[in-house]
Amino acid sequence: MTVIIDDLHDTLSIAAVEQDTGIAKDTLRVWERRYNFPKPLRDVNDDRAYPIDQVEKLRLLKRLLDQGHRPGGVVQLPIEDLRQLNIKPILENEKNHSRSSAISQDEMMRYVNLLRSHQTEALRLELSTTMIKIGLDRFVIEIAAPLIRNIGEYWVDGKIEIHEEHLFTEQIKHLLRTAISSVPTSHADQNADLARPRILLTTFPKEKHSLGLLMAEALMAMDGCVCISLGTQTPILEITQAVRAHKADIVALSFSSHINQNQVIDGLKDLQSKLGPEVEIWAGGDNSALRKRPPEDVKILNTLHDISESVKAWRTQQKHKIIS
Repeated sequence: MTVIIDDLHDTLSIAAVEQDTGIAKDTLRVWERRYNFPKPLRDVNDDRAYPIDQVEKLRLLKRLLDQGHRPGGVVQLPIEDLRQLNIKPILENEKNHSRSSAISQDEMMRYVNLLRSHQTEALRLELSTTMIKIGLDRFVIEIAAPLIRNIGEYWVDGKIEIHEEHLFTEQIKHLLRTAISSVPTSHADQNADLARPRILLTTFPKEKHSLGLLMAEALMAMDGCVCISLGTQTPILEITQAVRAHKADIVALSFSSHINQNQVIDGLKDLQSKLGPEVEIWAGGDNSALRKRPPEDVKILNTLHDISESVKAWRTQQKHKIIS
């Protein structure tokens, strides 16, 4: 029986669910018919309205599908079973990233406890003090990146609420933006030959996650690159126009697991065709498409460590071009 509701509090429309989870509207409708999940309510206009608890399960399903699970094997499972399925990939991910993390479990829990107790100012102070002590580049790689990853996993495990995860995200964004704006601008800005590479940073439409982009921008700025940030969700035609307007050498893009893999690949190919070979495309993030079948000549940044090495390689290549 369809339930009609007047109060849309704590529900999302199908368009909002698609944007939030990265699961297409058509897929949501197919799952509803085939697996009896999700089970949206209906508003007074007979439009689908998805309760927050169903959206949370859909987020977890998207993560598992990106890990290789098939819809028929997971969509009908209760969320507790889905979290158990997600434990092994989490542990493997932690093992793979352990070398780049300097954050201890005690330090991790100190940040998490400040977040849980809603001590926003104390959390911000802890983060900013750590950044001042060890420097922006080390903070991004050794503290911010593993902390962001773990906070996300704590939410998946139900250890923190979604509003707390959002609060943490905003604190990190504010801290990184402030730090980036304070990175000294070198004399290279007045010399076109030295002001390189010029890197334009953005995401494709429907990719609203900006933390990866901000961390990349911070490291690029510390390496002396000229960074032109367009923020998130820039249409491909607008990206190409911005590249020409700013004389960019590189377009750096971030892709989370929320965006459809086909959209990633098709978008990169489309962008390549519009830019031509003189402008490089660098792509990073945890979207599986970047590991499975990236377009040829797109540089994939698998870790934040790859950024500095890629900048050095680009500059070396440019010197060789000048000599030859």
